[in-house]
Amino acid sequence: MTAFETPPSDYRLLVPRDWFRVDLTQERWRRQLKTFVDKESAGSGTPPNAVRSIWSTLRNTAEKGVAQGALEFFLKTESPGGSALPASLLISLAQTRPGLAPERDELAQALARRTSPGGKVQCIELPAGRTVRAVTETTMDYHVRMPGGVGYLHLAFGMPLSGTKGVMGELCDAMAHSLRWV
Repeated sequence: MTAFETPPSDYRLLVPRDWFRVDLTQERWRRQLKTFVDKESAGSGTPPNAVRSIWSTLRNTAEKGVAQGALEFFLKTESPGGSALPASLLISLAQTRPGLAPERDELAQALARRTSPGGKVQCIELPAGRTVRAVTETTMDYHVRMPGGVGYLHLAFGMPLSGTKGVMGELCDAMAHSLRWV
């Protein structure tokens, strides 16, 4: 457990400026997401059906996230012309009453049972606290236990093009290590 005894009021996370932020706590998040898709596909020659597919996938991801406590959605185009799904970071809050959050080892075991073959789940320490890290070929999830035992902050990175073993994976890992409670 970190030196922080009381639950935090917020978090800080360093995300590069060139990642597009969508605030999922505001009603206008669909417009923000559409702005990203339109901006990235403008002048790229991407077929309209591909643009619609990217929009649908991102919208569905955000809607599912909002239903499960998502707060923010960050996007970074990895391909010239924006013709593929971007790298993403979905930040969600799974809050519980004090003392009811599962222990890190219990959560790790549950995630290991659900992780795809070839995935790896491990317990690690981040500067922000006790964490369960689950990695597959294209995803990297961090479940960071909140001080005071009031739940977990979930950082869900997706890297559909570059994968987790490249430079983008290293960048996402560095972002997770920048997490601080305030």
